[in-house]
Amino acid sequence: MANESLAPVLLVSMPQMIDPNFSKTVVLLAEYTAHGAFGLVLNRRMDEPAVSIVTADDPLDIHPALHLFTGGPVEPTRAWILTASEDLDPEALEILKGVYLSASPTTVRRTLESPPDPAVRMVVGYSGWGAGQLDVELAQGSWLLAPVQTDLIFETSAETMWETAIRRLGAEPSMLHGSSGVH
Repeated sequence: MANESLAPVLLVSMPQMIDPNFSKTVVLLAEYTAHGAFGLVLNRRMDEPAVSIVTADDPLDIHPALHLFTGGPVEPTRAWILTASEDLDPEALEILKGVYLSASPTTVRRTLESPPDPAVRMVVGYSGWGAGQLDVELAQGSWLLAPVQTDLIFETSAETMWETAIRRLGAEPSMLHGSSGVH
C-alpha cells in the first residue's frame, strides 16, 4: 500500500459510480492495510424499522422507532455499532477522537432495545476491499477522500450526507466528472 495511514478517512463516491452498493455513498474507511480495507457506508438508512427486519433466537424488545443502516454488501447480517459515545462500550475501538466502533453482542442488543440516539448508529454489513483493490479504485477516480467529521456522521441526515460531504470539499456535486463507468 502506498499510504498505510490513509484510514480513518471518508470515501465519498464520485457521481459516476455505477455500483448500486456505493452510488452516492459516504464510507467511513476504518482500516487500510496491505491486506485490504474495511469500511462502513454511513448514508444508507433502511426504510423499514429494525423491528420489522431483525430476527433473533433470544427474545428482543426492539424499539419501534429504530432504523438500521446498510454498511455494505459483505456479511449483511453482521451488526456494528458506530457511536460518538465512548461510554456505550468500554471495549469499543476508537476509530478517531469522538468516533467509536463496537460489535459487542451486549451493545448491539442494548442499542436495539433503546430509543434511537443520534450519537449511535446501528450498521449491518460492511464494505471490504481485498489487497490493492481500493488502491485501484482510488487511481480510477472512483472516490474522493474527505476528513472524518463527527457532525457529518452523527448530525447530518442520510439523505443529504453525500452532497454535504462533497460541498465541504469545496466542490459542486453536479460539476464533478470522472471516467465513465467507474467501479
